[in-house]
Amino acid sequence: MDHSHMDHGDSGHGGMDHGDMGGAQCSMNASHPLHLCLGRHQLTRATLQMLFTWDTSNLCIVFRQWHIDSTFSLVLSLLLVVALTAGYEALRAASRRYETAVNKRVTNLPRSQQVEASKTAHVVKAVLYALQNFYAFMIMLIFMTYNGWVMVAVALGAFVGYLLFGNS
Repeated sequence: MDHSHMDHGDSGHGGMDHGDMGGAQCSMNASHPLHLCLGRHQLTRATLQMLFTWDTSNLCIVFRQWHIDSTFSLVLSLLLVVALTAGYEALRAASRRYETAVNKRVTNLPRSQQVEASKTAHVVKAVLYALQNFYAFMIMLIFMTYNGWVMVAVALGAFVGYLLFGNS
C-alpha cells in the first residue's frame, strides 16, 4: 500500500527543535541500522543480517550479549559454536544409549514390573527428546545469523560431533 501521499509531519517530533543535541554527531547508516546517540557518546548495537555475508563486524549471535567485536571474540565464538554443535551430537548419542539400556533392562524384568518401568523410561525419553529439540532449534538460530563463518563452524561442529559420538 502506497503511503507517500500522507503527511506524517505531526506524528510526534515534527515541530521540535533538535538543533543542539549536546554536540552529538550521530547519523544512521545502512550497515549499522541500530545506531543510537546519547549526548556526546554513541552506542552501536549489533545488527541482524537477513542476507548471507562473510562480514563479521558488529555481529551478534543469538543474544545481545554474544557480540563479536574483535578477532579474538570471533575465534572464541567460532570455537564455542563448534563445541555446542558437537555437544548436540553427544546428547543424541546419550539418548540412544539410554534407550538401548532401558530396553534391555525392561525386557529382563518380570511382566508385572515392565509396565511401570516402561512408563518411567518413557517420561525420561520425552525429556531427552524435548532437550534435543530445544538444542536443535538453538543451533538453527545460531545458523540463521547468515554469517558464513558461523555456518561453517556449525557444520564443522556437526562433523566433529559425529566423529566422536556417531558410533553409538
